[in-house]
Amino acid sequence: MNQYNEKNRKIVLITGAAKRLGKETAIKLHSLNMDIVVHCNNSTNDAYNLVAELNKKRQDSAISINFNLRDFSNYDQELSKLDKKWLDIDVLINNASTFYPTNIDATTTDDWDDLHDVNLKAPFFLSKFFYGSLKEKRGCIINIIDIHADRPLEDFPVYSMAKAGLKMLTKSLAIEFGPEVRVNGVSPGSIMWPEIEEYESQHQEIIDSTALKRQGDTNDIANTCAFLINNADYITGQIISVDGGRNLSR
Repeated sequence: MNQYNEKNRKIVLITGAAKRLGKETAIKLHSLNMDIVVHCNNSTNDAYNLVAELNKKRQDSAISINFNLRDFSNYDQELSKLDKKWLDIDVLINNASTFYPTNIDATTTDDWDDLHDVNLKAPFFLSKFFYGSLKEKRGCIINIIDIHADRPLEDFPVYSMAKAGLKMLTKSLAIEFGPEVRVNGVSPGSIMWPEIEEYESQHQEIIDSTALKRQGDTNDIANTCAFLINNADYITGQIISVDGGRNLSR
């Protein structure tokens, strides 16, 4: 690859990119000639392996960074460890999420803080941190939301509220950061159900309620992110539901 193309490759930072949906999105965008910053918290080995896999395909095209998104006071310190190339991002994908049930009687303030910090507060402060670079490069932010931002999931009220907040954050930042930075959301339906065995029957009910009567694939989300990055210059403040028609059910 020539030097011109290397200099003009988009830099994409994806939070929670070591596994699952974040990993598949990283692989997809890397295949489209983008360079990837793989963020993780605890999954350091998975992040290391992913970065090695990507760099094997294209030298110096991926790097990992490990820090706790809830440690807001250390964002500057942790992110400053990156070389300038990796800090000057074109795309921020706020993918990291915490997801677990919060029965009303048993929910604690720690549960509330954890779910809101990762799902809502971190996307806000990361967007704020990278606004300068995104503005200079006329880049974009993609927030990974959830269909349950609109249709609350039973036994998951705090999670559903946090994702509803992320949906409004997406619309708000589209106004605040425009016209230079586009901000959109992708709202997955039944794509990759978390490993919570007691809720498997609920998962099947969600699949049965879709118009397509099947589970989606991580590539459906990755492809939507690629579209918003490369082919959506006049789209901002929008939430794209990738849910097989789940939002049409009564």
